[in-house]
Amino acid sequence: MNIMIIPVLDLKNRLAVSGKSGMRETYKPLKTVFSNSSDPLKIAEALKHGGYRELYIADLDSIAKNGSNLEIINKINSIIPVMLDAGISNSADLKKVFNKAQKIIVATETLESLEELDLIFSQFSNHSLVLSVDIMNGEVLSKNLKLDFNDIIELIEKIKPSEVIVLDITGVGTNSGFNRNFIEGFCGLDTQLTVGGGVTKENIEVLTEMGVQNFLVGTAIHSGKF
Repeated sequence: MNIMIIPVLDLKNRLAVSGKSGMRETYKPLKTVFSNSSDPLKIAEALKHGGYRELYIADLDSIAKNGSNLEIINKINSIIPVMLDAGISNSADLKKVFNKAQKIIVATETLESLEELDLIFSQFSNHSLVLSVDIMNGEVLSKNLKLDFNDIIELIEKIKPSEVIVLDITGVGTNSGFNRNFIEGFCGLDTQLTVGGGVTKENIEVLTEMGVQNFLVGTAIHSGKF
């Protein structure tokens, strides 16, 4: 199995930032071994030269509905292919960002309704979309929907996304590892699985044996542990 490590960049006010456990109001400019500044363009160029083939970007301003970093993200996408979380709520949101990145993430955290999810996956190319199952404190995170893990599995089997992220936001920035129970529920589904949130180098061998192909890694990469 070919595995891929995908570096994570969180953008806020045109800078790369870092923080822990999704507490975005406390995020500070990113310190990374890949650059002497928090300029996301410079970091993206360095990551490409470091051999990485794809970059996950969370546009925290878009997610908070407080502006965006789309101009910078579009430039980064010309350097290295971007998988973008821009806080998509509905198909109208997706149309605004569709040409800014190689892949657009539709996340449970910000999704408006299941009707909009159906609309998105019927209107746009499956290979340009990624479904992100966001987890906070052991439960599916959603501002607008009440979903448990059984609901999510049924949704995946229905809409058949080509790629699914399982993102434990509680673990972001902590190097705390992963919750095996969460991941086991998604193994065996007909989709490419990506795991993020506290993933460590030690986890990857175990997760690969479970069938995970891709890994989102932020803190461990930027601190030089990878």
